[in-house]
Amino acid sequence: MQTSLLATKFYIPSTNQQLVPRPRLVSHLEEGLQRKLSLISAPAGFGKTTLVAQWCRQSEGVLAWLSLDERDNDLAGFLSYLLGGLGRAFDTGEVGQAAQRILKTGQPPSAEAVLTSLINDLSNLESKIIYVLDDYHVIEREAVHQALEFFIEHLPPQVHMVMTTRVDPPLPLARMRARNQLTELRARDLRFSPAESVDFLNHAMGLQLAEEDVVALESRTEGWIAGLQLAAVSMQGLEDTASFIQSFTGSHRYILDYLIEEVLAQQSETVQNFMLQTANLDHLNGSLCDMVTGTSGGQEVLETLEQANLFVVPLDNERHWYRYHHLFADLLRERLQQTQAGQVKVLQIRASDWYHQNGFNSEAIE
Repeated sequence: MQTSLLATKFYIPSTNQQLVPRPRLVSHLEEGLQRKLSLISAPAGFGKTTLVAQWCRQSEGVLAWLSLDERDNDLAGFLSYLLGGLGRAFDTGEVGQAAQRILKTGQPPSAEAVLTSLINDLSNLESKIIYVLDDYHVIEREAVHQALEFFIEHLPPQVHMVMTTRVDPPLPLARMRARNQLTELRARDLRFSPAESVDFLNHAMGLQLAEEDVVALESRTEGWIAGLQLAAVSMQGLEDTASFIQSFTGSHRYILDYLIEEVLAQQSETVQNFMLQTANLDHLNGSLCDMVTGTSGGQEVLETLEQANLFVVPLDNERHWYRYHHLFADLLRERLQQTQAGQVKVLQIRASDWYHQNGFNSEAIE
């Protein structure tokens, strides 16, 4: 695998031990292994990545994971990371070597030639392989869509692709449905049931709400997981949770606007500034955060945010790399533009300096 590839894009996100078990959805994903593609498509905040990560840790076979971002719209870069994910999963150096050589010599790269070589390598393997593409909605380039369509169309039977996305990809989904090659999970499948809402609010979040309050909150959020989590964080320490739940109405946008104000307002000024100033980072670690914020103690702050359920997701078992919950990151970035727009360029330059000093030149340029 190329040394310039960012290793954290291949990490299966760590899952909290207090997650709500979802055996029905896990069983659905297991059954889908007989098909080519599992598509988990729903708006932000429906627990797509969490569910797939939870399932991957229980499933048998070789697991490969690739977290996508906007930079992967470059075809050569996308193919490099696609190959890199399999290279890390097998760790033998055999899978994709010929494809890497083709990729390095082609200008522009011949996606079909690269993928044909990779598919031939995979065909010679006996292991069951699960390959997850997380956040595919960031991909907009037609060339990347076409390359992935070719790859999925010609996959050997022991390889299963999984895709999480906020919008349906421009793939021949209707044809795949007709051929029984597609497993789908949608927002209606992912939303919490009343029983799961009770488990989440009263056990995972420790609120001990009355049954009628949980039912009311579940009804208002329609089982939307991010909404329930935002509500739960806002209710931490409140004595009159029933009144809060009764006022918890309106569209998603208004709910989020209200809760962001309430959640952020309850944090110290230091924590608020930390979250806003690091909002534009796709991945976080203590050293990078220290550089961007111009302070020290970034690792301790990240660990505190994780423990407080403030939308920080660990990316490895050592708790070295983190990322913000995608929805929360979007909202922090909007808040940053509203309150500290003049600082955005300064923060970006500091991040660029850190990436350059640590050998991530493409990220530094971006």
